[in-house]
Formats: sequence, C-alpha cells, structure tokens
Amino acid sequence: MKKAAYNIMPKTEGILKTMGEQIKLARLRRSLSAELVAERAGISRASLWKVEKGDPSVAMGIYAAVLHALNDHDKDLLLVAKDDEMGRQLQDLKLITKRRAPRRKVQ
Repeated sequence: MKKAAYNIMPKTEGILKTMGEQIKLARLRRSLSAELVAERAGISRASLWKVEKGDPSVAMGIYAAVLHALNDHDKDLLLVAKDDEMGRQLQDLKLITKRRAPRRKVQ
C-alpha cells in the first residue's frame, strides 16, 4: 500500500507532535485507557495512538472526536485562528475608503 505524501512544514510537524503529547497526557491524567477513549471517540486504538503521536495523516475530525471524548475539549478548536491579527490588517488595507466631494467655495 502506497503511503500518502503530505507537504507538512517541520514547524507544523512539531506542533502536531506537541498536540499529540498533550492529548496523551490529558488522557493519562484522567486515568482513562486508550481502549476507552478510542471507544468513546468511535475510532480504533491504532487511530488514537496515531493522534497521540501527532501523525499528520489523521483527519481533523478524528482529532476533534478524541478531544470530545476527553470531556468536551473539542471546544478548544474554536480558538484556532481566532485572533488573526495579520489577516485583519490585510483586510483593512483592502477596504475602500469613501471620498468626499470637494467643498464648494463660498462667494
């Protein structure tokens, strides 16, 4: 079976790996087995292990399901790109400014 190729930047790989470790630590702090979390998330244990390793081939929906299985942590996904300061600055640059007609000279 051919392995899928992903164009993931090294910094992003590091973020996924860190996120996976944090998910694993959250599971362990709650004393939940991998089997129980996988069952709650509706995935296999192998998929959970991929999530906990930060595997980029795992679908975002599976990450969300695992976070939900860990007591509604999927709400944290709403924080993704919440404060997009650069995007807002770029948007502001494209805004059309209204121009006023020149004032009439009073005679």
